[in-house]
Amino acid sequence: MGRTTPSILLLSLILLSATLYLNTVTFGFCNAAPNVGCMDIERKALLKLKQGLTDPSDRLSSWVGVDCCKWRGVGCNKTSGRVDSLNLSNPHRDGLESDDGTLHALGGDISPSLLVLKDLIYLDLSMNNFGGVKLPSFIGSLEKMTYLNLSGASFGGVITPNLGNLSRLVYLDLSNNAIKSDLRWLPSLSSLKFLNLGGAQLTKAAPYWLPIVNMLPSLVELHLPSCRLSILPLTLPQINFTSLSVLDLSANGFNSTLSPWLFNLTELVNLDLSYNNLNGVLPETIGSLTLLKNLDLSENSNIEGQLPRNLGMLCNLQSLKLSFNKVTGEITDFIDSLSGCTNSSIETLDLGYNSLTGHLPNSLGYLTTLRYLILWYNSFQGSIPDSIGNLTSLEQFYLANNKMGGVIPESVGQLSSLVAVDLSENTWNVELDVAYNELSGRVPNSLRFTGSANVDLSTNRFEGPLPLWSSNITTLYLRDNQFSGPIPYNIGDVMPSLSDLDISWNGLSGNIPQSLGNLSLLTTMVISNNYLSGEIPHFWNSISELYIVDMSSNSLSGTIPRSINSLHLLRYLILSNNKLSGEVPLLKNCSDMKSLDLGENMFSGNIPAWIGENMLSLLILRLSSNSFSGSIPSQLCDLLELHILDLSHNNLSGHIPHCVGNMNGFKVSVVSDKDTSYLYQGKLKVVAKGRVQDFDSTLYLVNSLDLSSNNISGEMPTELTTLIKLWTLNLSMNHLTGIIPSRIGNMESIETLDLSINQISGSIPPSMVSLTFLNHLNLSYNNLSGKVPTGNQFNSLVDPSIYEGNAHLCGYPLPDCEDNGETPQVPSGGGEEFEWLGFIISIVIGFILGFWGVCGSLVIKKSWRQAYFHFIDRMKVACTRKFQRPQEI
Repeated sequence: MGRTTPSILLLSLILLSATLYLNTVTFGFCNAAPNVGCMDIERKALLKLKQGLTDPSDRLSSWVGVDCCKWRGVGCNKTSGRVDSLNLSNPHRDGLESDDGTLHALGGDISPSLLVLKDLIYLDLSMNNFGGVKLPSFIGSLEKMTYLNLSGASFGGVITPNLGNLSRLVYLDLSNNAIKSDLRWLPSLSSLKFLNLGGAQLTKAAPYWLPIVNMLPSLVELHLPSCRLSILPLTLPQINFTSLSVLDLSANGFNSTLSPWLFNLTELVNLDLSYNNLNGVLPETIGSLTLLKNLDLSENSNIEGQLPRNLGMLCNLQSLKLSFNKVTGEITDFIDSLSGCTNSSIETLDLGYNSLTGHLPNSLGYLTTLRYLILWYNSFQGSIPDSIGNLTSLEQFYLANNKMGGVIPESVGQLSSLVAVDLSENTWNVELDVAYNELSGRVPNSLRFTGSANVDLSTNRFEGPLPLWSSNITTLYLRDNQFSGPIPYNIGDVMPSLSDLDISWNGLSGNIPQSLGNLSLLTTMVISNNYLSGEIPHFWNSISELYIVDMSSNSLSGTIPRSINSLHLLRYLILSNNKLSGEVPLLKNCSDMKSLDLGENMFSGNIPAWIGENMLSLLILRLSSNSFSGSIPSQLCDLLELHILDLSHNNLSGHIPHCVGNMNGFKVSVVSDKDTSYLYQGKLKVVAKGRVQDFDSTLYLVNSLDLSSNNISGEMPTELTTLIKLWTLNLSMNHLTGIIPSRIGNMESIETLDLSINQISGSIPPSMVSLTFLNHLNLSYNNLSGKVPTGNQFNSLVDPSIYEGNAHLCGYPLPDCEDNGETPQVPSGGGEEFEWLGFIISIVIGFILGFWGVCGSLVIKKSWRQAYFHFIDRMKVACTRKFQRPQEI
């Protein structure tokens, strides 16, 4: 019994320990709160951040209440409750507008209150629009950050060195911003796996960028396109970023051979060195990149030598682009090797614009995943293999300008996915016209065109950033789509041959790039109806061929650059519906202007008299909805071809010039349907028929004079009545006096006439009955009198509101002139006088007979009198009982 006691005690201790352990675990689990809620200090910091932001689409509407962890875009640690992530990226990615027209991009200022979020590890502000403000320097103090994405958010300035304090950062994307850096802060980010600085100006870092980047041993993806690095070092003694799988160094202007160290990056999956000036031969060591899926060496011009034998043995290739170089050799062995790969998945094979030779082998038909086969401008011979029909996924097939012949095989008809094909021998002009369809998706940047290419993708549903294609595109029409983000800053460098550019009616944002000033051949620049901001650049001296400039319906601010005066050929300047201010600069050199539309801005000062002195060919002058003051300059009367004049909604005073009768554009048909030089006048809002209407294709037919909503006084000049081709005359909401000119009936074409809210007196001229096209008339709130005319159009103008506010008007649709309270006149003439006297006498006799016929009988006969008064008494008692208030119970 004694020997078993220790065993029992030991067993008891084990059971007790197990019980205590289980209870401890249970206690721990029971007390672990799944969500401990938001800290008050962090909630206030987020609200301060919200206060500094502009939020046009109310994306932060959920930022109310106590628990900020439940707010949209806010993430909290489930144990501590502290905010650890903030995702405010634009959900529409490129700032597309919603159906109700509100922009989803955030803007404004980023408050330093973010520093309160000590545990913040994730911050995403990508694809918003902060209007070029500097990158917030305090972000470098958020030292726990592991993910930072500010791409496409329109930041500017220099990257401050304290960004290097983010030593835990794993992901950093600052691409598509107008920023600069020398990269000296970069080595401190030792944990970095993803780095994208695309579009940043890294000129100062050009000599030493590679050694700096090489100090990031964890780097997996490196994106440095369009960074102006210019120097690609030939040697790298020791490679530290051996895990690199993505390397994008495109469009940097490298002028050297292909560096050998590139082909020691054996983990590479994507390598992009396109749009540089690289030279030399493709080395055989390229075969060591066995994991490579995408290789782009296109647009370098000087890469030469034969195709490496083992290039076709890179069996993971999905895209190979070597176009626009000087590569030589036969293609047969390369295609045979590539088609020999098991489960080949290549989709893009672009070898165009080289010096390749040989025959296209039948093995080409084994590359069944091909979508883009671009082999034009080489020296291939022979015929197209019949196996081409196996490429059922092929969408683009270009073989132009080779030395091939023979019969095109019938199997080409099996290419059901084909949308573009060019098999011609000497094709120098390419037309890509898919306008007015319902095509959608993103347009690839990889499309290349020969010679003078014309591209029209208008009125579709294409989205994403604007594509940048080859340098030989001359006309680019992308209007009426869903493209978004900024206009590429280097558009004028990549496509210098552009003569016509129309990117209107999209969702583009940011500033107008300075590189547009490099398009010396440009004649048409239409960038209207977007969300562009900032000032109009001063680049006009270098694009002197411009004929049309339409920047309307954006958010442009500042003044009109005086350098626009250098555009001697300018015909159409349309800047309406922006936030432009100041006075209109002198544009005397633009003497052939056809349309000047500055409406809906904040311009001030007097209307320039030089417009009437120098722009004698002007067809449209629209200065409405500004703050112009002073009188209407009489020089405008010299614009003899003007057919639309809109000076409404300003602070103009004085009289309407009598010389208005000189304006022949309102008197004769200046423009004919066949005169195509007048057909582009933009899209204009014109108040007609009582409402605002948009005119575009028929704008050249509109004749309108609108001086409404000013402080104009005096009488209506009789010379107005000579404007017999005028459609619309709107003089409402002024201080006009006097009468309506009696000859107003001469304005035979008038459809809309609005003279309301003035102090015009007198009668409505009878001649207005002859205005047979009149369908909208407003004469309300004046001092008009007399009878409303009848006949013709006036029989259909039956709305009384047309004439309301004129106390002395009468006649249909107003009350009849005899029932409107006027005292009738006494008729003249003997016979009429006698009839009137007899009428009065008969009334008097009738009254006497009626009165005494009743009252006299009561006085004479007593019994009738007693019965009458007895009846009155009974009626009085009955009424008293009926209306007596009942007693309360």
